[in-house]
Amino acid sequence: MALPQKQVYTSEDYWNLPEGQRAELIDGKLYAMAPPYRIHQELVGELYSTIHNYIHLKNGFCKVYPAPFAVNLTANDKTWVEPDISVICDKSKLSDRGCEGAPDWIIEIVSPSSSRMDYSVKLFKYRTAGVREYWIVNPLKKVVQTYSFEGEEDSNAFLFDEEIPVHIFNGLTIKVSELLQ
Repeated sequence: MALPQKQVYTSEDYWNLPEGQRAELIDGKLYAMAPPYRIHQELVGELYSTIHNYIHLKNGFCKVYPAPFAVNLTANDKTWVEPDISVICDKSKLSDRGCEGAPDWIIEIVSPSSSRMDYSVKLFKYRTAGVREYWIVNPLKKVVQTYSFEGEEDSNAFLFDEEIPVHIFNGLTIKVSELLQ
């Protein structure tokens, strides 16, 4: 839900929000973020652990960050998002504030208040910013919509009990139902 708009907001407004108030800045508009549901947090934790462990076991160089983690998608002054999970393989994009540029892989966990934003606004923003892979995890429908933006664009829907291939990491598949046991 968009907060009342005074004008076009900037990074300064975003970084000076009152303590404890979470919002995203998209194209100069601030959007309030509701507190997440328990299943949302469980999925974030389990997905983070799975991805982190895979990278660690493979001696990989990518970094994975759970929300809250600020991402300035296009390194401009008007868009800061907080994806539920961000995977960054180019460490030069990392700063003290978060990520300056598009992460390689973003995962969003849908909540009733974020559905339109995750499936349309963020899908467009992530694709155009250069994110390589985007997953939308819907715990109510038990479906994961995946998008690969590398080469020939690819989109697939998977049920929670199906093996989901990770395009940016050959050999990694995730079965969401196993994470929720």
